[in-house]
Amino acid sequence: MDPLDRIDQIVNFIEGARSMPMSRTNCVVDRAEMNALLEEVRSDLPVEIRRAAALLEERDKIMDAGRREAERIIAEAEAEHARLVSVNEIVVSAEHEAARLVGDARAETQRLREEVDDFVDTTLANFEQLLTRSLVAIERGRDKMHALREIGSYAGEETDERPLPF
Repeated sequence: MDPLDRIDQIVNFIEGARSMPMSRTNCVVDRAEMNALLEEVRSDLPVEIRRAAALLEERDKIMDAGRREAERIIAEAEAEHARLVSVNEIVVSAEHEAARLVGDARAETQRLREEVDDFVDTTLANFEQLLTRSLVAIERGRDKMHALREIGSYAGEETDERPLPF
């Protein structure tokens, strides 16, 4: 029987005991029976106390293990958080560097494009001048040829042939 049940049994035994004449608080109990009940409680208590102590000790071990596991999980979470923040900082830094490099490349591309456009424009202008001079020279040559042909056809009719002046 449980020690608490034994104590309830003792309380019931005392409440059921005969009162002492002319007293509200005193009663008459069977000493041997009361001693037997108290001895039963005394013999059951160490077992129950040991069982309670073992349960408390087991509870403390479980609590300590839970606390250690919680601390380990928190430490892992903090390490993962630090790693993710570090990775995020690296990613952000890399994105900034990439944006800077793309900006520099675009600026360099624009500069080179402008240089190429200027070179092509200058080359075409020079070629245009060369062609213009060539056209002028060709036109003069043709004009001269036409003039000489006209002179040569009139001269050929009047006198014998003369060599052309060029």
